[in-house]
Amino acid sequence: MEFRRITGLPPYVFTVIDQLKIAERKKGNDVIDLGFGNPDLPSPAVAVDKLAETAKNPRNHRYSASRGIPKLRQAVSNLYLSRFGVELDPDTEVVATIGAKEGLSHVMWVLLAPGDTALVPSPSYPIHIYAPLFAGADVRRVSLELGPDSFETGVGFFTNLMEAWESAWPKPRVIVISFPHNPTTACVDLDWMAKLVSFAQEHNVVLVHDFAYADIAFDGYNPPSILQVPGAKDVSVELYSLTKSFSMAGWRVGFMVGNAEIVAALTKLKSYLDYGTFQPIQIAAIVAMNDASDYPKLINQTYQRRRDALCGGLERIGWHIPPPKGTMFVWAPIPDPYKEMGSLEFAKFLVSQGEVAVSPGIGFGPEGEDHVRFALIENEQRIAQAIRSLKRALRKLN
Repeated sequence: MEFRRITGLPPYVFTVIDQLKIAERKKGNDVIDLGFGNPDLPSPAVAVDKLAETAKNPRNHRYSASRGIPKLRQAVSNLYLSRFGVELDPDTEVVATIGAKEGLSHVMWVLLAPGDTALVPSPSYPIHIYAPLFAGADVRRVSLELGPDSFETGVGFFTNLMEAWESAWPKPRVIVISFPHNPTTACVDLDWMAKLVSFAQEHNVVLVHDFAYADIAFDGYNPPSILQVPGAKDVSVELYSLTKSFSMAGWRVGFMVGNAEIVAALTKLKSYLDYGTFQPIQIAAIVAMNDASDYPKLINQTYQRRRDALCGGLERIGWHIPPPKGTMFVWAPIPDPYKEMGSLEFAKFLVSQGEVAVSPGIGFGPEGEDHVRFALIENEQRIAQAIRSLKRALRKLN
């Protein structure tokens, strides 16, 4: 049978590591999974209690609103005002999404068509690459150009974006960005965002910012919302999610905010595609944002302790990785003696010989080939155990 859209998708390399992990566990080996970025921390108790309460009410079992119920959109508007100083009209500048991936994928449908072009950072979270492709557009990958000891991007990436714009034909309609960045953990400041907004205004291009790690940042760094830039709403939309900030991954609650015309276009499309998230989940999400507004700070403290445990432990065994300033990941260059293996074979080796699962960098695009990604989804004790196992495994290759 012949299919459309999925025929060009490459094999999902992450499943190779997952299957190997499962096989090792069946043998009785205690594989520590630091691969898939699936938060292990509990959701806010007040949200869980509200979900249980409202799920018992039959009135909440009916279809909901695909754009999100009014109080949900008001809650995220209040969050943006208190957190970023950004005013949002909940009626025209906010639409609820079934997680950020759904919103990102579907906004590409209203922004792009066959023959259009989008610019996407490389390496990149896979949906940033494939969402424009699903819309039929051409994707030009733009190197983040990170230094070996820095997770801050800036001049290099911006220059690469400009060069990609100049060399592309037709001119790109959309630029996809995401900072703090998955997988590389790269960060930018508000001045960098302002330069990009100015460029977009001048060249009539739409900026789509996936702000999944808005609240996961360390060492005094505060990730900027692109909407903090004056005039950004003219050319920008932003995806915000409760997945990481409130550890509500399985709840699938996200939002697209910003440019009113784009929000209206996505709202119209979604009215044909879905009836929104289960209403008790929407109500519980309101409670999370209103009554557990400090929860992201607690989540952040946990991830910082895990980051310190992992980076410190790796440093002690001779694997130098500068501690990232944001996200729940550590982007690790493969040590020189093992680089020729490539990221997939190296990751397979770490599972089979070190009983530690990581994500191979090649899964994020060709520029990730020399790296693997650790996810901070285990406690400090398990991370310490992982470090000991990694130390033994790496000795086997010497």
